[in-house]
Amino acid sequence: MPSHAHSKPTIERQVFNSRRQFFRYGIAIAMAILPARAMAAEDIGAAFAQNDPKSAITVDHAAWGKLLSRHVRTGPDKLNRVDYAAFKANDHQALRAYLESLQRVAVTKLNRAEQFAFFVNLYNAATIDVVLSHYPVASITKIAISPGLFAIGPWGKKVVRIEGIDLSLDDIEHKILRPLWRDPRVHYAVNCSSVGCPNLARTPYTAAKLETMLDAAARSYVNHPRGVALRDGAVTASKIYSWYAKDFGRTDRAILDHIRRFATPELTRKLDGATRIDDYNYDWQLNDAAGPGE
Repeated sequence: MPSHAHSKPTIERQVFNSRRQFFRYGIAIAMAILPARAMAAEDIGAAFAQNDPKSAITVDHAAWGKLLSRHVRTGPDKLNRVDYAAFKANDHQALRAYLESLQRVAVTKLNRAEQFAFFVNLYNAATIDVVLSHYPVASITKIAISPGLFAIGPWGKKVVRIEGIDLSLDDIEHKILRPLWRDPRVHYAVNCSSVGCPNLARTPYTAAKLETMLDAAARSYVNHPRGVALRDGAVTASKIYSWYAKDFGRTDRAILDHIRRFATPELTRKLDGATRIDDYNYDWQLNDAAGPGE
């Protein structure tokens, strides 16, 4: 009887110690994994920071240009929408062939302008591929393929491999384009297949036309109501300026200065005296030429 009386506390103590040890090991493992993931993300940027300033190599984006000209339409509202139904039925394989050709490029051997154009076209083409693979869909946010319990949309899933490195859409935008170039105009170039997003360009980005295309994309968005709108003196701006405020100067004044850089004389007059952004707006509806999806 006494032996039995002492055995239960002993067993409980052993279980407690085992659980405590397991908990400690769990924390240690988590501490080891989390920095590794952070380093892996940083390594992506470091890997593609390499370039050859003297390189005269150009990447052929003609196939992408043909697909854009066939399936991207500019409406009377000045929004570029994609005919996803026709694209999927007739040219999805051609798009995948183009993406495969990009994945054979030694991008670190390009000059920086060629690299920028490469990654913008890669991002946009890979985004269209994701949408086509799940079409019909009402919004890209409904394509829940990113890893993680609370992940939304497709942006976290690895979708292409460049120079042996698997990349997600988030990797391309947030680990390569934004940190390596530090140019806020990248937000006008990459397209997330949504009505609220800057237009998907109807021609591929190229190194030769990079500055012209980036400025044109910025002007197109800034001067459209989904970019900036005013009513009774109150300024409503795209949530892009809120989500990525640090890229545009962080403060409302800095963001408005950026907007004025690309504003038409008419918008500039409307913004006269404005020092704050009163509200933000964004439309996640798919930029589908067929209209709202199911």
